[in-house]
Amino acid sequence: MSSSSPFPQNFTWGAATASYQIEGAAHEEGRGLSVWDTMCRQEGRIARGQSGDVACDHYHCYREDVALMKQIGLKAYRLSLSWPRIIPDGNGEVNAKGLAFYDRLIDELLAAGIEPWVTLFHWDFPHALYCQGGWLNRQSVDWFARYTEVVVKKLSDRVRHWMVFNEPQCFIGLGHKIGMHAPGDKLALADVLRAAHHVLLAQGRAVQTIREHAQLAPVIGCALASPISIPASDSPADIEAARQHMMGFGDEWTWNTTWWADPVSFGHYPEDGLRKYHKDAPQIQPGDMETIRQPLDFFGVNIYSGIVIRAGANGHENVKMPEGWPVTAMNWEVQPKSLYWGPRFLFERYKLPMVITENGMALTDWRSVDGQVRDPLRIDFLERYLTALGQAIRDGVDIRGYFLWSLMDNFEWAEGYRPRFGIIHVDYPTGTRTMKDSARWYSEVIAQNGANLRVPFECVGVF
Repeated sequence: MSSSSPFPQNFTWGAATASYQIEGAAHEEGRGLSVWDTMCRQEGRIARGQSGDVACDHYHCYREDVALMKQIGLKAYRLSLSWPRIIPDGNGEVNAKGLAFYDRLIDELLAAGIEPWVTLFHWDFPHALYCQGGWLNRQSVDWFARYTEVVVKKLSDRVRHWMVFNEPQCFIGLGHKIGMHAPGDKLALADVLRAAHHVLLAQGRAVQTIREHAQLAPVIGCALASPISIPASDSPADIEAARQHMMGFGDEWTWNTTWWADPVSFGHYPEDGLRKYHKDAPQIQPGDMETIRQPLDFFGVNIYSGIVIRAGANGHENVKMPEGWPVTAMNWEVQPKSLYWGPRFLFERYKLPMVITENGMALTDWRSVDGQVRDPLRIDFLERYLTALGQAIRDGVDIRGYFLWSLMDNFEWAEGYRPRFGIIHVDYPTGTRTMKDSARWYSEVIAQNGANLRVPFECVGVF
């Protein structure tokens, strides 16, 4: 670690994407249907009736995209694999052409000096298996283990870094409880908790499978969507109130950390969660918790915003931001200190090295008349957040890497193509890629290992 930068010399600077959001080629070379394919065909489900059928056409343009990654100077690229592209019906014959695409992509990345970090599941569940009960079916644990084995046997001679699930809070909560995301269900709480238990079992089995079959020594982590609580001040009372709030349970049960992370780290569900959901809690069979409790090598977390908390009469209370507080195109509050307090609280509880597996900002930016894409607000956002992350490192949090979301503009799930998270602009009708100003700025951050971040930490949350 240099005196001018808090980031260690071996820090991993990367960017992230997800298969359904960028690949396209939805009906090519044997790919099966996912629950997102079928949901996008339901009227009124997706903004403007859009879908990921073509998206960024990364399936055909991956070489161009990797060349842009190399130009930016990325050290690593976090990608996800499409389960139905590899096994079209989820549990039957392997699609050699689908698997070959990822084989070529991994080779292209390594040739460019970019380390692949692979996420096994970023929400595109095979439709054929959904018709057999999906995550409600306990057999889903076996289905996912087989898919994992196929992938690991093919790619682990070159891939070392693995994440199992991206944001289970979202694909279970938004997909099975609220119905906003695929598969679009609104299940009873007991069924949602059962599906969540199967996901945790599947993660444990997947970790076992990776460690059994990996040819290179694997580095395995999670990628949770942890809600972040930010203390209103540096007083011990506010800090403790924020910590308790972040590790507790609100009304939206899936939007929490401990129900998902405690079983993996400690071998049991959190007691306060069991009290809250006692009559709906999943049936735990002998050996379940032992399967779930598989050691991880890092704790990955996706952080975009946070809630400011202060001590109150009942332990904590939310602090409402003043009128005009900045928000992104997703209407998420800009809260840079979430990238300080989130990693700090998670590191204190779970004592694993941290990786920020997603962080970024949605805008509705476009190409200027000179052909460039000016996104100064994204640069400002990233500089504030990365400054906060650097301060967390200075204060002793073991943070090993950062993945910016997203490499390129893409299909933003139920929101369609309107929000743009990318540092590369995509003109969807033509597929033309244009590096935004933020891509060139991030390139300099990587080159200087964060030494060019100039915002004082005490100013990152001042607007």
